[in-house]
Amino acid sequence: MTAKPDLVILGSGSTAFAAALRAQSLGAKVLMIEKGELGGTCVNWGCIPSKTLIRDALFPAEAKRGASRGVRVREEPVDFTEMMRQKDEVVRHLRQVRYLDIIRKVPGLEVLKGTARFLSPRTVGAGSQVIECDRFLIATGGYPRIVKLPGLSDVDYLTSRSALMLKSFPESLLIVGGGVIALELGQMFLRLGTKVTVLEHGKRLLPQVDADVAQEVHRSLVAEGMEIHVGAAVCSLAREGAVVSASVQLMEGERQLRAQRLLLATGTAPATDNIGLDLAGVEVDGRGFVRVDGQMRTTAPGIWAAGDVTGGLMIATAGAREGIVAVDNMFDPGCGCSLDYQSVPMAIFTDPEIGMVGHSEESAREAGIEFSAATLRADQIPKAHVTGNTAGLIKMLADPVTMRLLGVHLACDRGADIINEAALAIRARLTVDDLASTLHVYPSMAEGLRLCAQSFRRDVSRLSCCAE
Repeated sequence: MTAKPDLVILGSGSTAFAAALRAQSLGAKVLMIEKGELGGTCVNWGCIPSKTLIRDALFPAEAKRGASRGVRVREEPVDFTEMMRQKDEVVRHLRQVRYLDIIRKVPGLEVLKGTARFLSPRTVGAGSQVIECDRFLIATGGYPRIVKLPGLSDVDYLTSRSALMLKSFPESLLIVGGGVIALELGQMFLRLGTKVTVLEHGKRLLPQVDADVAQEVHRSLVAEGMEIHVGAAVCSLAREGAVVSASVQLMEGERQLRAQRLLLATGTAPATDNIGLDLAGVEVDGRGFVRVDGQMRTTAPGIWAAGDVTGGLMIATAGAREGIVAVDNMFDPGCGCSLDYQSVPMAIFTDPEIGMVGHSEESAREAGIEFSAATLRADQIPKAHVTGNTAGLIKMLADPVTMRLLGVHLACDRGADIINEAALAIRARLTVDDLASTLHVYPSMAEGLRLCAQSFRRDVSRLSCCAE
């Protein structure tokens, strides 16, 4: 980029690209600085490769379900090499069409390869180059958090990134952590033939998820054969020949657990080290995440931040919208643009899938919001019996006076798709009566939203299949 850019973005992931395209549409010249693969975590090491393999792991599980219903197929060993090849092909394709081709086709966007580091509030260095600009966006994302465990340095452990690049299946796997990554990847490995043991330090799995929803997934995973320990503290790790040995303090006492491989799935750390934030006047919190306000402004004028590096909702869609909000505030300082996080849907790709939007019971209580709640078991949805996927539930929260929908939290088949309708309903400030009176395809899993909404005022067990 020969001219001085109007915006410099540190990073090139989904947050950075969304921001860059918004700025370009406003006539700005944008420079993104990226030290690694274009596209960032989501397309290269996160959402796309993991969900591709999770989908592949669904096939043997579906075959088992089919066999239980009289439809039997010949069981063949999984071709791990071919599965990983196709995963890599999906990543290459989407990196090309969603990132590389955009850089080539869209004028005003440029990428500089290198590690960006602030030299002052208005300059960054990248290799031998020094770039001056009046506006910066920090979108460097995050990386797998590594907890300090005694003996960890002696163990060849996996992270969420390296686990997706294995050349063969481990026979057994110990997972430290009981959050999203631990359960998504854990169930994937379990279904592909690995014996999986999950060690969660807290009192339950998925502490940020509605407790009833999390419990449904816990039960489903145990039913599939996953060994899960909550309240588990890893005291020490050691390599014993071909296996990893973990001394673990459980509620019933100390145990020695062994597996071929160890996976650390203990969250995300921000990519803020050694990028000169102190020289730019950008403050971080105690965990290293960049402090931002509702308009994505950092503590340094002229510098914004968005996405995982801020420690908020660590999902690609939220990060992308945060990037857009940041750009809108940069180029239209009076807009006061912000993101309504209560209408942002989230999903966890376990089976059953988890979907969340709006307030949970816990967050509503913390905010002092009164609510009414209704819960529908997934086995009350006719389509669940058609597919044989009857595990799970749908929970709704509504204002007790206006009946406006406040939140939907669910675990059921196709939950990641169903939650989008709930997000639209919350964004449009619809009531549960609006949902209850909206016709849905019969039979469909999304009909569960209608049935749950109806259950605020009537006993849905007394309704016929298509009754109002």
